[in-house]
Amino acid sequence: MQVGFKALETQFGIALVQPLRVESVIGTTRSVRESPYRVQNQYPAVYRPADSFSGHFEFGLKYEEIHLEFLARLFAACGPKPLEQWCRAEPFGRYARRAGFFYEWLTGQRLDVPDLTRGSYVDAVSGNACLTRTEAVRNRRWRINDNLPGTPAFCPLVRRTQALAEALQFDPCVALAELDRQFGEDALMRAAAWLTLKESRASFLIEHEADETDRIKRFARVMADHCGKLDEPLGTESLALLQKGILGETALRLGVRRSPVFVGQATIRDDIVHYIGPHFSALDGMLDGLKTFERTTRGREGLARAAAIAFGFVYLHPMSDGNGRIHRFLINDSLQRDEAIPAGVVLPVSATITGVREFGHGYDRVLDVFSRPFMRRYDTAYRFGQMQTYEDGTRSNFVFDAYEDASHAWRYPDLTEHAIYTARLVAHTIRHEMADEARVLVRFQSAQQRIKDVLEMPDADAVRMIRAIRENGWRVSGKLAKEYPLLNDHALALRVVEAVQSAFEDREPVPIIE
Repeated sequence: MQVGFKALETQFGIALVQPLRVESVIGTTRSVRESPYRVQNQYPAVYRPADSFSGHFEFGLKYEEIHLEFLARLFAACGPKPLEQWCRAEPFGRYARRAGFFYEWLTGQRLDVPDLTRGSYVDAVSGNACLTRTEAVRNRRWRINDNLPGTPAFCPLVRRTQALAEALQFDPCVALAELDRQFGEDALMRAAAWLTLKESRASFLIEHEADETDRIKRFARVMADHCGKLDEPLGTESLALLQKGILGETALRLGVRRSPVFVGQATIRDDIVHYIGPHFSALDGMLDGLKTFERTTRGREGLARAAAIAFGFVYLHPMSDGNGRIHRFLINDSLQRDEAIPAGVVLPVSATITGVREFGHGYDRVLDVFSRPFMRRYDTAYRFGQMQTYEDGTRSNFVFDAYEDASHAWRYPDLTEHAIYTARLVAHTIRHEMADEARVLVRFQSAQQRIKDVLEMPDADAVRMIRAIRENGWRVSGKLAKEYPLLNDHALALRVVEAVQSAFEDREPVPIIE
């Protein structure tokens, strides 16, 4: 016998974008079968709930996971009566109170039941189950501690799974302190300056855009100037500042979009749609919800917060252009704001995404966690019709017929897998990308010293020789020898090459016998 939220889903014919992860049945013994995306629970007969709305709802609250999209769709389907009957029958019942609170929070409609005047407060959701507000707000009507991290307009959830707990064991500050100890703070900060540019270049590769130096430098400047420094990074003014800095003053479209949007690819015949963004009329409220999440979860795990803020933003797709780069800016911005990484250090997460196959594929897969089931649910709800010009100047013939129905999914995304991915991405970036860059910089500085021990020269000439010798497979090219005639002396050239090569190979130089 199917019980809990799954039973109610079946009873009311609810079609979800994000499936219920937990399914419960009554059997003969207690058993659990779990995979990353599904938990199948079997309970013995003693757990059997009453075969009623309240019975299955209470079972779900007791033994299953909070799923806000499901609850929103359920309340739209069932209306207020089942909740009112339950709350009148059990006015002080903790599960009836929570159900009533969720109904009013999600629908904005008041149930026809009196306020509670006594009883202890209970949490809306368990802090052990989800990322919650740092400080709950007391709801006196239901005597509920409202610890939901967002608003009814937008409230992403991050579940505290075992996989997330393992990923969050990585501490960026500790890892960076170890790099400081290994390479020295000066080397690490010099590497960080280069990595800001590397992050910018890689971010354009993710967007499949041309490698244009001025655009890359613009984004690098935005990262350096604004990461962790804006008073309200998700405020309209801040987003406009970031967008203008990234795209430049001459960008065709600036500001929060006031037109429909989809993410896809153009073909010779038509456009392939991979994801559809929320209606532009809902964006202001949804951005306010994301801002509330950022504000109310401060003090919680930085890596999980960064993931929810950045991926929540990209699913809203609120800007007319530049959403992907702002999304990756927000990862670094959030980590600096939480002091999970030092001020001025930009993690080249985009470089890891573009340079490491595991994380490149993982980036696409984690975006698909929400977008793929969304498109399966609404693959017949969009079309290309009459071209029209929207308020922001955008001309579009894209039409989506299910904005209201899809709003339940857009408002309440489950970003657990995104938090796991982000934590692993940051860990790899620090342990490998940053460590490798710091190591190269230290070796480069050693090569500069060693080459000057062979030939006294200005820094600019030393740098020129080191780069040329390294790029030419540890040999002096004819072009370099022509530029520096002293290198036509074979023995001297060998000593110069050995000075450079030994530095990059972390060994003492071998004496060259003339």
